[in-house]
Amino acid sequence: MSADFIVIIPARYASTRLPGKPLLRIGNETLLENVHNSAIRSGAKSVYIATDDERIIDEVRRFGGNAILTASELTSGTDRLYAAASKLNLPENQIIVNLQGDEYNFNPDHVKQVANALDMQKSSSIATLCQNIISQDIMKNKNVVKVVKDHAGHALYFSRSAIPWSDTLAMKAKQNTPIGYKHIGIYSYRVKFLNLFVNLEPPEIERKESLEQLRAIHHGFRIYVQRVSNGKGIEVNTEDDLKQARTLAGHAH
Repeated sequence: MSADFIVIIPARYASTRLPGKPLLRIGNETLLENVHNSAIRSGAKSVYIATDDERIIDEVRRFGGNAILTASELTSGTDRLYAAASKLNLPENQIIVNLQGDEYNFNPDHVKQVANALDMQKSSSIATLCQNIISQDIMKNKNVVKVVKDHAGHALYFSRSAIPWSDTLAMKAKQNTPIGYKHIGIYSYRVKFLNLFVNLEPPEIERKESLEQLRAIHHGFRIYVQRVSNGKGIEVNTEDDLKQARTLAGHAH
């Protein structure tokens, strides 16, 4: 039985590396429209875009989506999600999926999967996804977030460093053996936990790693991490990512 969930996509105009990122064109559509379409195809009950910018609101209207205007001083995607959920007046057990606004060609099945994972894990406060890392370069790339899990699939730690570290990293990579897990930045929460999370004190590890999910672990909440097979999506953060996504869009037509 599939979980009943809604998707909220936080979308900021003022990205430092790619200003106006949600409105960049990739093939026949903007990046934001592509992410919105993935969310729609996931079977979500409803999909909303939470933003602080009228230009993004105009774009959402153009492709027929639902936009919610949130305050511009909000610092994180989770704060924006919370602000949007508050405006929607959702029941406290409603599952919300936080899909980042820069996930080009995100697999709709993975959106549904992260909602179902939380629905089945009653003792977890958050669910998220990961996939195997085979490449040593990915393991060492600080822009790729890694996760280590316990025996039951709960996150022990997330880091931009290579975790778990191993002297046999290079050897394993040559043998095509998984050497770790790459975190996929999609989350599901219940409204009740979201209300709690935004009021928790951000710890030092969150500031150092620049990873919000570490706040939940630091305060003793459980994050369930489900492994999925590699998707064909691209997280668009840099000019190179954009080029890659445009190449992919060109091949699709």
